[in-house]
Amino acid sequence: MKITAVETSVLRLPTAKPMALEMPEHRMVTAYIHTDEGPSGFGYTLAFAGGGAEAIAVYLETRLKPLLLGEDPLFVERLWQRMYRGDRGIKRQGVAAYGVSALDIALWDLVGKAAGLPLYKLWGGMTDRIPAYGSGGWGKYSVADIIGEAQRYIGLGCRYYKMKAHDPDPMVNRQRVTAVRKALGDSVRLMVDVNQRLDVLGNIRQAQLLEDLDLVWYEEPVVADDIAGWAEVARSIRIPVATGENNYTRYEFRDLIERRAARYLMPDVCRANGFSETLRIAHLAAAHQVAVSPHVVHELSIQVLGAIENGFLAEYMEWAPADLFLELPRFEGGFLRIPDRPGHGLALAPGAEKKYAAGC
Repeated sequence: MKITAVETSVLRLPTAKPMALEMPEHRMVTAYIHTDEGPSGFGYTLAFAGGGAEAIAVYLETRLKPLLLGEDPLFVERLWQRMYRGDRGIKRQGVAAYGVSALDIALWDLVGKAAGLPLYKLWGGMTDRIPAYGSGGWGKYSVADIIGEAQRYIGLGCRYYKMKAHDPDPMVNRQRVTAVRKALGDSVRLMVDVNQRLDVLGNIRQAQLLEDLDLVWYEEPVVADDIAGWAEVARSIRIPVATGENNYTRYEFRDLIERRAARYLMPDVCRANGFSETLRIAHLAAAHQVAVSPHVVHELSIQVLGAIENGFLAEYMEWAPADLFLELPRFEGGFLRIPDRPGHGLALAPGAEKKYAAGC
């Protein structure tokens, strides 16, 4: 079997309210890998809020695609290494990592289809039901917006909800979280996400104001590059720290683990160089008794969570238009059921690519 073609596109995906209050759109870079023996693989990466999608597509098309043409797609590790090491002067972070991710996801989808197995079973299989938390609560939402969104997730069976702590006044964040906690009751546990907005001292002050609320975690306190800062925050507050959505390789996650900078790691399969590297990160974390709760794209992340021993929660966020995918994983009583279809089990709905084409 040989790769005969790689097709890419950029899709512009408008968001619905209340998410549209914060981000009017996302952009998706798609990749289809075709072969001379029939099976094709579908992969994508998500540029949250749309930033950088066109650059990702150009890098994928001009630098990564030529490394795959004519190769056997079943040699995923060899091809991953070719892409990862293809440009020695460009670190596999940001644009480059997003591009590798899309193609690695497509390669694994193709392998799963060739084997006739869903990926989580191909990788060993741990469970086919993944507990999920509802995610949103953006800074531009009113408290009523947050409560309404959270109650919708609770209606799906979620028993965890994550909201943002984005106000520059830490007391306002305290008031917002307290109001949501009161409205939802003790049966739902909360997480807060700072999204890298504070320095070390600012995080210590903010966390102290939230410590009595029994939060599951305190997410992304400082900029993702500052692993020493993460570690200092983790040592200084009484809420477990979660991070990783803006870290891209096992080496960064190794440093987070060794510095005890987080109790929950959150690799994003569309950023962290695909399924291949995300699995390595998860197994590394397991050796240190650190839980893994991947960032967003739950429809892909559940394949990883279904194959590892230290998976915690999938992040459930309704980021895509309802007519984008042909079929999404089913939500059953707070759990996502992993599809039994070969590969990752996802496909764009007929006409979706034409409807949402970005025209770039």
